[in-house]
Amino acid sequence: MSGTERTLEGRVALVAGATRGAGRGIAVQLGASGATVYASGRSTAGRPSEYGRPETIEETAALVTAAGGRGVPVVADHLVPEQVEALVARIEAEQGRLDLLVNDVWGGEQLFEWESPVWEHDLDRGLRLLRLAIDTHAVTSHFALPLLLREPGGLVVEMTDGTAEYNATRYRNSFFYDIAKSAVLRMAFALGHELGPRGATAVALTPGWMRSEMMLDAFGVTEANWRDALKEVPHFAISETPSYVGRAVAALAADPEVSRWNGQSLSSGQLAGVYGFTDLDGSRPDAWRYMVEVQDPDRPADTTGYR
Repeated sequence: MSGTERTLEGRVALVAGATRGAGRGIAVQLGASGATVYASGRSTAGRPSEYGRPETIEETAALVTAAGGRGVPVVADHLVPEQVEALVARIEAEQGRLDLLVNDVWGGEQLFEWESPVWEHDLDRGLRLLRLAIDTHAVTSHFALPLLLREPGGLVVEMTDGTAEYNATRYRNSFFYDIAKSAVLRMAFALGHELGPRGATAVALTPGWMRSEMMLDAFGVTEANWRDALKEVPHFAISETPSYVGRAVAALAADPEVSRWNGQSLSSGQLAGVYGFTDLDGSRPDAWRYMVEVQDPDRPADTTGYR
């Protein structure tokens, strides 16, 4: 199963933070499954966000449409309540429903400082990271969930880094990064309690080591030759494309029994084993099991049995 069956015809999704990375991968795979996808973000043609990167929200929407869905680009800063309120009002006016909300806004790659304790970390950058990673999700849920709850069966996916089990016992890069990713996990738990009795489902979802545009650039490779990076970073062999977690979201959205996952923390590799989808190359990387059993114990890189 590739994950591209058209199981989401007639469904409406909002992917908040869809300009690049996991958000783009999710939006495109939802499109491949037939969904109408409102793709929101700050980077538009001629006016990039502070990232200063070339990807735009219009490009993401075009990729959604090319994949077989309908992509609708919306330029929005999810820290500005009025912009999010207007975005949801537009979806309501144009579609009259919202079946899926993916809270993927992050924006912190250039803000956290690796292994820097809180008293040494730049305070303004750390607080900005928390606002981008946490406040954006809260603002979006506040305005979008009343529309999502109009019809039973709605789904909210909170995107994070790391499973609840993994993050509970491990320090994640810095005080601010750790707090941000743990908070999003807890958001899914709390939303599960609030949405479950009202006929909807909330989950937290993490990709593994993802070959995003920024990650490929950092290693000086492309998707075509990404394995060249293994000479310097052997464990990168477990990495996955953004499409993999995109297929995980599409599988969740198409599952009539998705409520079984309510409030839980999930990973792309875990869900591939349940739903049977693969990454673009036909593999099923299980990055978090690999990290626990191979990478963290400092064993030699070997993905046998993990993809």
